[in-house]
Amino acid sequence: MKLIYIKSALLSMCLTTYAFASSSTSALSEPVETKSKPNVLILMFDDMRFDTFSYRGGPVNTPNIDQLAAESTRFDNAMTSTGLCSPSRAAMFTGRWGHKTGLDDNVELYHSRLDELDPKEGGLLRRASDAGYLVGHVGKWHLGATGTKMRGAEIDLGQGHEPRVRFTRPYTPYSKGPKVEGYYKGKLDKNSEKHEYWMTLPGTYEDTQAYKKVVYGQNMLKQMAKDKRPFFGVVSFNQPHPAYRVPEPYASMFDPAKLALPANHMIKRENKPLAQDGIWWPWHDVGHMSDMDWRKSRAYYYGAIAMVDRIVGDLIQTAKNEGIYDDLHIVLLGDQGSMLGEHNLYDKGPYAYDELMRMPLLIKNPSLAPKVITKQVSILDIAPTLSQVMNLQPDGDVDGRTLLPLMEQGDVADKGRVDSALYAYEWYNGSWFGIRAIRTPEFKFVWNPGDTRDELYDLVNDPIEQHNLIKNKAYKSQLKNMVKLMKAELERLEDPSVVKFKHHMSASGLL
Repeated sequence: MKLIYIKSALLSMCLTTYAFASSSTSALSEPVETKSKPNVLILMFDDMRFDTFSYRGGPVNTPNIDQLAAESTRFDNAMTSTGLCSPSRAAMFTGRWGHKTGLDDNVELYHSRLDELDPKEGGLLRRASDAGYLVGHVGKWHLGATGTKMRGAEIDLGQGHEPRVRFTRPYTPYSKGPKVEGYYKGKLDKNSEKHEYWMTLPGTYEDTQAYKKVVYGQNMLKQMAKDKRPFFGVVSFNQPHPAYRVPEPYASMFDPAKLALPANHMIKRENKPLAQDGIWWPWHDVGHMSDMDWRKSRAYYYGAIAMVDRIVGDLIQTAKNEGIYDDLHIVLLGDQGSMLGEHNLYDKGPYAYDELMRMPLLIKNPSLAPKVITKQVSILDIAPTLSQVMNLQPDGDVDGRTLLPLMEQGDVADKGRVDSALYAYEWYNGSWFGIRAIRTPEFKFVWNPGDTRDELYDLVNDPIEQHNLIKNKAYKSQLKNMVKLMKAELERLEDPSVVKFKHHMSASGLL
């Protein structure tokens, strides 16, 4: 068994986007025998950006999330694997890339190829159940109907939009196209709103679908508090996924006319890959959106974040009331970001802009002092981190890396390696793109194998990623360095795309 753990550690060292000193890696990669197993709660939100919270200097007052951040390790440069719900969630639960799990696209939606994450991919739910944990899941799963129960969730409440029967025909957005066409003709929805982008919900917070999930989550925590077993719980929300729909007071909490807008708000895309002009979901057709329309969408998104903060506060208060908070490990994250008009884009799509690629990540470990980590980490790192904390048995090779060294030692644990993060966009609902992006604090290189145009951004001088420098001769050496870095990462991951990548880069004189 010892040899298996050592092999896993070496694979992790090769396959992740950052590394620690090899002398401590093997020991930290092995499960640690403990007399008691910790209780763990994941709070997951959908399409939640990294930059809106008050603890990050953002525009939304988020006291509950701020307090959690003050008690946690803050990963201020966390990156998702894919800017798409199902692949990023599969990566989070398994710690593996889509070319290994088979899940590299959305499931159960119009035009997508896939129905579910392979049941053989048990991920954290199955591993926790096998280790004797009481496992519960509330809310959005988006990895296939009945998938949580198949993986050992004894408490299975308040599913998201996914069907309850496997292999159901996919959701098809027949109503959305005509709605968007109507906006071009001046036809608005109730309250003169565009409900495919923003909407004032009737009633109050307690009338929302999100609040129903809060109640389910509270009931789960109460049940777990009474059980003698350690527990692993997930409460997953559709908020703040577009369209941005909130009740009062959140709908009017922010004045659209007074919002500060980023420098890349509604800028024209020049020298960008053709896919960024595509309408991959009906509401991606944003030609009808005025500046005020974008402002209203942003205002409602900010209102949704304020409501998310209330959600977090309600669940944490329940944990405190049940006497389980002090020793509770908490992971708070978004599965990816979202576009609010930057580059004239809405929602998500086949690109690698920071607004989509970056995500919030907080991990509360009661035995560790709070820290702020600036090194880049990945959503794939959550599974191996919790695996170590919860003393779970391995379930195959893992591409992510335990974050415990960073949580224990801070950024100094990340010596001796380029600070980089890999990102992929293989499919979008059945449309292939094969995009790979590599990011360092200084540069981002995006390979678009389905296009003749790649991307290079100078993140220091152009953080809004407006100017594609891929043909700029002054950046030739930096481009070559980024190409070499991506090649090494793809080889370490045994990514099948590396063969095509080397041919493309060799033909361009970059390898």
